[in-house]
Amino acid sequence: MRLHTLSKNKCAYNLKTAAIIPVKSFAHAKTRLKLEAWQKEKLCKIMLEEMLQTLTISPRIDDIIIVTKEPKALEISKKFGAKEVFDGTESGVNNAVSLADKYLLENKFDASIVFPQDIPFLKTQDIDFMMQHIMPPNFAIIVPSRRFDGTNALVRMPIDLMETHYDEGSYKIHLNTAKEHTSNAALVFVKRIMWDIDNNEDLEYIIQQNEKPHLLEKIRAILDKN
Repeated sequence: MRLHTLSKNKCAYNLKTAAIIPVKSFAHAKTRLKLEAWQKEKLCKIMLEEMLQTLTISPRIDDIIIVTKEPKALEISKKFGAKEVFDGTESGVNNAVSLADKYLLENKFDASIVFPQDIPFLKTQDIDFMMQHIMPPNFAIIVPSRRFDGTNALVRMPIDLMETHYDEGSYKIHLNTAKEHTSNAALVFVKRIMWDIDNNEDLEYIIQQNEKPHLLEKIRAILDKN
């Protein structure tokens, strides 16, 4: 297992790579946030739009796959040209990823990156940094959450290298599972990818950071109406 925090190497590989974003129905999302229902829905929309904006302009991402049954998320995805995989059962992130995996395998993608929708401070250079550590023909990259209790980015090549284990204290399980399937398993720390928004403490932390002022302004506008 390789542990990376900084690298100057440039990736020489040209891989057909897709970003997978599972999106839960807005009405059932962010249950740990102590906000009104309309505020949580608005926050979900803002985060998804910001994620899609960043992924759309990333040279590392060839396609974006939204897995959801949320009509408003599907509407947003159309604006950015994302591919839509309908998740009619909404039975969890692992099932959503498996639906996306099937599509990607059928369409001959080399690698995938699973992102949650709640890391809107992601920037294209963060994806560049993370992808410097790829080592074909098979590899996995795991970026944990800020509290080290989840996985905020999971890169896999090939697409079906390993099954996912979200909602299970996932980052350690993903790392251990990856090591069972490849010697090229890297744990990478990228601060803006590690910043997710699950609860009010996360919101308070994010607001104190000096990143993406336009996004912070939108988030503050939602909170000010509480």
